[in-house]
Amino acid sequence: MSLITPVILVGGSGKRLWPLSRESMPKQFVPLLGKQSTFQQTLLRVTDRSLFARPVIATNDAYRFMAESQAREIGMEIDILVEPSRRDSGPAMAAAAAYCRDLGATAVLALASDHLVIGAEEFRAGCRDGLVAVEQGGIVTFGIPPTEPKTDYGYIRPGSEHIGAAQKVAAFVEKPDAKTALRYIAEGLLWNSGNFLFPPALLLSEMTRFEPAMAEAAQEAVAKARKTGSTVFLDADAFARAPAKSIDYAVMERTDKCWVVPAKFRWSDLGTWDALLDIGNADSAGNVTEGPVEIDHVRNSYVRSDGPLTAVIGVEDVVVVAMNDAMLVGHRNNLPRLKDVVQRMTEGKHRAATEHVVMHRPWGSYQDIDRGERFRAKRLTVNPKGKLSLQSHNRRAEHWVVVKGTAEVTLDGRITILRENESIYIPIGGVHRLANPGSEPLEVVEVQTGDYLEEDDIVRYEDVYARV
Repeated sequence: MSLITPVILVGGSGKRLWPLSRESMPKQFVPLLGKQSTFQQTLLRVTDRSLFARPVIATNDAYRFMAESQAREIGMEIDILVEPSRRDSGPAMAAAAAYCRDLGATAVLALASDHLVIGAEEFRAGCRDGLVAVEQGGIVTFGIPPTEPKTDYGYIRPGSEHIGAAQKVAAFVEKPDAKTALRYIAEGLLWNSGNFLFPPALLLSEMTRFEPAMAEAAQEAVAKARKTGSTVFLDADAFARAPAKSIDYAVMERTDKCWVVPAKFRWSDLGTWDALLDIGNADSAGNVTEGPVEIDHVRNSYVRSDGPLTAVIGVEDVVVVAMNDAMLVGHRNNLPRLKDVVQRMTEGKHRAATEHVVMHRPWGSYQDIDRGERFRAKRLTVNPKGKLSLQSHNRRAEHWVVVKGTAEVTLDGRITILRENESIYIPIGGVHRLANPGSEPLEVVEVQTGDYLEEDDIVRYEDVYARV
């Protein structure tokens, strides 16, 4: 039996799970359930080296460092395929297929990074069942036996032809209304999980048949890619020529080579707050709570705090999510409107619409403490051996105070070592760098002063993370 090369797709901002999921820290990197993110949980499902090869992560430049960091936390080695622009899942999967084919892979498993799967052994058994059909020239998807008439999932109609546990797909069906969903369940249709197992050469040949421009652009982007270590940067010009289209519309709904394996594992795409209420450990009144919350006379509700102590009294069928900088309160029936609300907040340039309190960078993270008209205070955390870019600012000065660890500060060519309770002043225009030479995290309080304090007031001269 062939080894399966997992390709984990990491993209999207998860607006329907705001304020926990935002553009700067999307839901796949957030611990929604337990201590690990769904990205890490997805990686851990493909650790069996008798079945799976080294994973490939298909993502964009903004998320590649987060993917590297979270993979390192759980001891996983990965390759990263960096998409230079967002072109939906079709071009991403085509480029990943071409990359894996060139590595000699004969079976690729494309997985969403933000889905929940309960039942690791059942998941692996489903992959083995699908591999039988793949080795006979099939493209396999995993269908989920419905537990209720969901209207926010697409459905799959299985046919009568079989290859082992796999059934030929008779049709992919769009998201139904409630009445139609009930009928689909009665007729034996399955939820479409959006995860696929396929021979990479076959996927590319089918894409060449249906979307030749997409297939050509993706393969050229791989052929002209630039590699640095285990990170591969797809060629931007070639990739931009690929039409933006989902893999479902590009290939899966048009090919006659698609098979479905009915899954025996539990699954959710965690697309809404309601999904967390469905799978969480509910109390006798149907409530799921997370964090420092207190509820009284509450029913069928999801209440979560990732910051302030939160009390909720005398309501039902609501979602309450409290964070240090933003809060969501909404009726469950109106949750589909959240995506539009977040879009309006984004257009209104509300910082918390897209940015988390903690902003992650390849060297560590920073968090705003306070800000006013001409000042901004942050807490910087620099990872062991991490270093910021060599940079200067045109409109602000900075004051750094070390509160934990040891800092190596470069200022206009001179290097200074600072320890706890020591500080340094960085004048406007000073060419500077902050680094952590130690083996423990470095914590620094930074106070910026000036007439412009946004992140784009930066000139980089040198950066070990290849940022511009």
